[in-house]
Amino acid sequence: MVAAAGTTKVVILARGLGTRMRANHGEQGLLPEQASVADTGLKAMIPVGRPFLDFLISAIADAGFSDVCIVIGPEHGQVRERFTREVKPSRVRVHFAVQERALGTADAVLAAEEFAAGDPFVVLNSDNYYPIDVLARLRPIGDAAIVGFEREALVTLSGFPPERAARFGALDIDDDGFLRRILVTPTPAMAGREIYASMNCWLFTREIFTACRAVPLSPRGELELPRAVHLAIDSGQIKVRVIKARAAVLDMSNRADIAAVTARLSNIEVRL
Repeated sequence: MVAAAGTTKVVILARGLGTRMRANHGEQGLLPEQASVADTGLKAMIPVGRPFLDFLISAIADAGFSDVCIVIGPEHGQVRERFTREVKPSRVRVHFAVQERALGTADAVLAAEEFAAGDPFVVLNSDNYYPIDVLARLRPIGDAAIVGFEREALVTLSGFPPERAARFGALDIDDDGFLRRILVTPTPAMAGREIYASMNCWLFTREIFTACRAVPLSPRGELELPRAVHLAIDSGQIKVRVIKARAAVLDMSNRADIAAVTARLSNIEVRL
């Protein structure tokens, strides 16, 4: 395997409890095997033709990355089994990091510090499928960045209802194109402008680990990655460039998403 120029490492956050996915809102036309995995909350392994994580890793390889670290819990042996015994990817090297307790996304990133080994790395959700060309845009940057997805495009291209798209954090971007804050709702000053949303698609440098160690618990009792980013920005440790994208992202947060995601991925070729 020949390493490509630019950032080569990706961290996939797959440790979450999947609370919304485990909630029983009716089976939403799910196949028995889909419902069974949904009951565990391990969204990355829900079969959508094949495990959802297969599609994400294939896209990561298509974008030119060579090493993938999946952050899992100690109880997630089926993820290891998938990529060490059931299939053995040849286009990327798959590594694992264990987050002992589901303490939040900042703590999940910390679990991958050994994997990063001081190099820049991309961070992605395990329940989102990101466009290959958008992922590829992160590789040559080298410094901290976040992809800002047009909210309007998340409605028209991804098919999200407007109220769902409005729940994704709004990026407050300065005049030089750098992130100031991720906001729950846009400020009045942002009225009339294109709103860019966070879908947790990041590029980080080693400085983020200091912030992840220092960030206090949120009101929800979690160590949250956006709060760690804010801390790093405020302390001058990093500047986060916003990469604006008009693109579709697939989101599999709850059972009602599974059938639509399955249909959208049905024509995607997976090559691991």
